[in-house]
Order: sequence, then C-alpha cells, then structure tokens
Amino acid sequence: MTAYSVLAVTPTGDSWIPGYIEPVGKIIAKHGGKYIARTTSHEQVEGEDQPAALRVILEWPNTQAARDFVNDPDYAPYLEARHKGSTSVHFIIDGKDELA
Repeated sequence: MTAYSVLAVTPTGDSWIPGYIEPVGKIIAKHGGKYIARTTSHEQVEGEDQPAALRVILEWPNTQAARDFVNDPDYAPYLEARHKGSTSVHFIIDGKDELA
C-alpha cells in the first residue's frame, strides 16, 4: 500500500541545505520514494497555528520503504544535519481511507 511522508521544516540555519538536497534525493530514490511537493507555498486553513517555512510530501511504495529510508545508515548524517539546522516534524501516513 502506498505511504506518504509529510514533513514541516523550518531551517534555523541554511549551511546544511546545499549538501542535503541532491544526496538525500538519491537515498529516497533508492528506497522507491519520490518527492510530491517541496514548497514554501502553503496555507494553513484551520486549527491551532503550526508555522513551518517548508512543507514536504514524499510518496513511498509502502510504510516499510519509508521506515527503511529513515533508518538507512547512509541517511543518518543528513538527518543529523537537518535536525541541527532546523526544527522539523516527520509523519509517515498510510495511503488508505479507514473511514470509508
């Protein structure tokens, strides 16, 4: 079943970003993932304010592929750089409608 990663990222410094984008894209692809959106163009339309500079959505073949990416030793230094250089949250979501 398709799964999605949804991230909200606010950089606190930008020195990590140039060295992050290309190699992480390759690691994502290695796990069958692809970017759906990486954008600063987003609008919160309801709920408690949750500001973020950047919203990211990735598509995965399944939740295991998403978990494998997050836990990939090749990704670890980039994840650490993102954690040190931003505030962020990352959700993995199953692509299913449990209320249908």
